Order: sequence, then structure tokens, then C-alpha cells
Amino acid sequence: MDEVGLEELLVVAVEDAEPEEVMPPVAGPPGWTPIRQEAFRAWHRARRPGLAGPLRESTFVIVHEGRTVGSARLAVRGSREVLETGMWLARSRRGRGIGGAALRLLLGEAAEAGARSVVADTTVHNAAALAALRGNGATLIPSEDTADVHAELRPRRS
Repeated sequence: MDEVGLEELLVVAVEDAEPEEVMPPVAGPPGWTPIRQEAFRAWHRARRPGLAGPLRESTFVIVHEGRTVGSARLAVRGSREVLETGMWLARSRRGRGIGGAALRLLLGEAAEAGARSVVADTTVHNAAALAALRGNGATLIPSEDTADVHAELRPRRS
């Protein structure tokens, strides 16, 4: 993600997502404050070195029909054989199959990186995420005590 992509992503986040949907918590008043916007930039810039970098994480801009619509990530969990994934989409772009298509591309990236497994976590209430995961062959493991769902996928080349 270069600076142009990062700024396009921030515009989408500010216009069509809440901060807590797209980034770790930042202290201060709610909303997209200047401090929160700079924290968003810093978070993504820190991941530019990719899976081999110190944070062992990569973020990607999701583009649909020529427009930035969200972000996806891959992160090493334990050994490089297991990668965790997550993503967010602008509210106005959800429910169109974009998440499932982005996940397919992430599984290809994971295969290229040599991962043997990709994991993701969501909740039973996130129907779109569950559909994208199921559509990509995930094994879904619901928690017995909470609304959390753990997913396990196999990387594959597209």
C-alpha cells in the first residue's frame, strides 16, 4: 500500500465506516478526529515491510470497479505456516460479493508466502463474513460460550 492508496483508503474509512470497524482503538473523543486519522495512517505504514518485516503483517487496499472500497490483511501467527486474515469494507459496498473475492485473492497471497493454513475470527452476527468464509471453503468453529466463530482455510493459488 503506497501513500496514494493509503490516502484513498482513509477517505473511504472516514466517509463510510466507523473507526472501531477499521482500526485498533485510539484514546480520545469518538469519530474520525485528526489524531485518529494519523493513527490510521501510522498503523498501515508500519505494515509496509510485509510478512518478512518486524510486525510480520501486510495490508492491502481492496479495489472494486476501479474504486477503493476497503482493506484486507495477512499476519503471521506463530510460524509462517499459519497466517491470520481480516478485512473491512465500506458500508455501502457490503453484500456484493467483494469480501469473498478479496478473500480468494488473500488465499493466493498466503499460498505464495508458503502458508499451510489461514485463520480468521468473526461472530455469528456477521453474516457477510460468514458467507465469504463459507464460499472459500472455511471450516467454521463456533465458540461454546460466546458469539465468536473461528475459521480455518487452506491457502490456494487463484
